[in-house]
Amino acid sequence: MKDIQFIDGATNAAQFRFAVVVSVYHRVITEALCDGAVDALRQAGAVSNEQFDPITIIEVPGAFEIPLAARRAADTGVFDAVVCVGCIVRGETPHFEFIASAVAHGITMASQLSGVPITFGVLTTNNEREAEERSSGDNSNKGREAARAAVQLANVIAKLPQGK
Repeated sequence: MKDIQFIDGATNAAQFRFAVVVSVYHRVITEALCDGAVDALRQAGAVSNEQFDPITIIEVPGAFEIPLAARRAADTGVFDAVVCVGCIVRGETPHFEFIASAVAHGITMASQLSGVPITFGVLTTNNEREAEERSSGDNSNKGREAARAAVQLANVIAKLPQGK
C-alpha cells in the first residue's frame, strides 16, 4: 500500500557499533552467552577493520551490575545498541527473585532513558543444567538471540525520524 511506510528490523550490522555487557559470575555460562552474541554480531556484518571496531565487551562482576554498565555505555553515544548477557540461577532464598526483577527492570529503564536499544540476554534459570542448555549451541544460545534483536532494533531506530 502506497500510503503506509514500513520500517523493518533489518539484520545487517555492518555500520553499527555494539557493546556487549557480560557478567563474569557463572563465567562458563556467561562466556558462552558472550561468544554467541559476538558470533551473531559478526555473522550480521559487525566486522573489524583498520578504522572501525564494531564490538566492545564490557565485563561486570554480576548480573546486578549489568544495568548500570549498559546505561553508561549507551550514554556515551558511541554505541548503536547494547547487548546484556548474564546468568542468575535460582537458589534456596528469595534473592533470585529480587536480583532477576531488578536486572530486568534496570535494563528496561536504561534503554528507555538512554534511547539506545539495550537487549536482554540474561538467563534466569532454576538450575545450572537449564543455564547450560540456554547458553550452548547456535539455536538455543540466548546471547545469540539478544545480539540478533540488538541488530534488528538498531536498524529500526536508525530508520525512525528524529524527534524533538
